[in-house]
Amino acid sequence: MVELKTPEQIASMRAAGLVVAEMHRRCSEAAVPGATTKELDEIAARVLADHGAKPNFLGYGGFPGNICTSVNEVVVHGIPTENRVLAAGDILSIDAGAIVDGWHADAAVTVFVGQGHPAEVTELSRVTEESLWAGIAAMRKGGRLVDISRAIEGYVRRQPRPAAGRYGIIEDYGGHGIGSQMHMDPHLLNYVDRRRGRGPKLVPGMCLAIEPMLSLGTSKTHVLSDDWTVKTNDGSWSAHWEHSVALTEAGPLVLTAPDGGRERLARLGVTAAPDPLA
Repeated sequence: MVELKTPEQIASMRAAGLVVAEMHRRCSEAAVPGATTKELDEIAARVLADHGAKPNFLGYGGFPGNICTSVNEVVVHGIPTENRVLAAGDILSIDAGAIVDGWHADAAVTVFVGQGHPAEVTELSRVTEESLWAGIAAMRKGGRLVDISRAIEGYVRRQPRPAAGRYGIIEDYGGHGIGSQMHMDPHLLNYVDRRRGRGPKLVPGMCLAIEPMLSLGTSKTHVLSDDWTVKTNDGSWSAHWEHSVALTEAGPLVLTAPDGGRERLARLGVTAAPDPLA
């Protein structure tokens, strides 16, 4: 069952999304050489408290952090700890979420720690982020879920190949429905699997967390003994970008983007829905 939201519920999700955007802003600014991922988690906790929001990561399945901090070859679900000290040249995925009035938002950004990142690493993040926006632009009334998957994969495959030969589109993890819970139906692949068919129709009230994850090598991953941390099998570095998006009668509203996605979608010829909190 796909949960459809009313305009009032989408407004609450937008409020949660703005909290997530602030978590990203504050944590990204603090992601400097010498900082620990635990310190970033503490910053995220303060942002949540300042806005009267609740964390949706902390305690989820026993997860011990307010955010996920995934460094270099860690794809997702990295646990913030005082022992993980960031160094110049690292790349860091900050995955954050918030709950407002019982409604969830979830998003991720990849940030560069310090200076001196190889061109193929900066390009990895760029391609991942641009594929996210291609997927968001494909979230149109009357379409199908597979249209989003096709847009993400299509963008990635059109890019010049990295030195490794091909971007790995992570297979074991993808996007998801979001609303009264953080993870809901439908599951959203970042590539087209013809065995799954076209998926549900995209209709107003549907909300999705769209989150491409790419590596500079394999598409295969494994989970470490902490039962959370997900790494690439070949140790290749990865990037992760995510937004929560609501489909409305007026088009997509990017709940976790400060401007609702207006500027980035306009580049792709798509008009973002009006912001209910503006």
